[in-house]
Amino acid sequence: MRKIRTLFIALLAGGAFLLPGSVSVPQARADGPIVIRFASLAPAGSGFMKVTKAWNRSIKKETENRVELRIYSGGSQGDERDFVRKIRAGQMDAAGISTTGLGMVVRPVLVLTAPGLITEYDELVRARTELNDRFSQMFEDAGFVLLNWGEAGKNRLFSMDEFAKPEDLKTRRPWAWKDDPVFAEFVRVIGANPVRMGLPEVYGGLQTRMVDTVAVSALAAVALQWYTRLKYMAKENFSIMVGAGIIKREKFNELSEHDQKVLLATSVRAAKANDSLVRRDDARAYASLVKRGMIEVDTSAHEVEWDAVAKKARENLAGRVYSKSLLEAVEKVVAGK
Repeated sequence: MRKIRTLFIALLAGGAFLLPGSVSVPQARADGPIVIRFASLAPAGSGFMKVTKAWNRSIKKETENRVELRIYSGGSQGDERDFVRKIRAGQMDAAGISTTGLGMVVRPVLVLTAPGLITEYDELVRARTELNDRFSQMFEDAGFVLLNWGEAGKNRLFSMDEFAKPEDLKTRRPWAWKDDPVFAEFVRVIGANPVRMGLPEVYGGLQTRMVDTVAVSALAAVALQWYTRLKYMAKENFSIMVGAGIIKREKFNELSEHDQKVLLATSVRAAKANDSLVRRDDARAYASLVKRGMIEVDTSAHEVEWDAVAKKARENLAGRVYSKSLLEAVEKVVAGK
């Protein structure tokens, strides 16, 4: 369970282990390698950190020690809003962050988590692959380089009380991340009022019933112990939790053309290794929850109603979070057209 917890936190939250106040992390020595200060919430010894350390070894080897990562693990300060701000301020160089953090850098990327749009891994891979140049340019325009894409499991509904159709959630208190406009809109279309709070506050909110419904992966429900306060779990997921690795453009430009290619190629290999772990562990977490007595909710009998809510939410977000043309482009790719 601890392995699942640390892996999920690393991929979902993507925060940073940063020094307080105005103290900054030291740069590489003038006569040493170029050091990329990479932040992660993953504790030392976690699966994510093992992959990240292997990535660092590959970078050092393939650049002949001209470039290396200085990894800051076990994030202890700030949320993703603080984290992105500190990267922009030059206190860190790169990081792995969740969709929420990515949305703070390039808001339109949230289209990948639009309700009901992408529900299977192969759909997500197609969308990221075929639209990668378009997304990469958005990050370039924001002053970043997109290193890789990541995942954190299939996003599904969990609740303390029984549900089957959207109308059942109208009187619930669903949690919505403070910086996530996507699920909040989904909830509003249903007719419920989202309860905004940060990730660390959710467990306490479940204890007091300030919130009674959450949208999260099975991996997350186990990792964060939320499953202990919940009873029902949707069999069908309505999106996939995604993230990515980014580096500030100014730092990337310090590398030679050869070493830039090495950094990009090795980061993609590391991301694929992490994705394999996440997919496996999310499936195992789901099976584990069923064995523990979590009640599966088959929402397929009300598929038309759920699809209508998801479609309305996606349309409402177009023009506010992402463009209509981008939504249509993703829809086309997902449909295989």
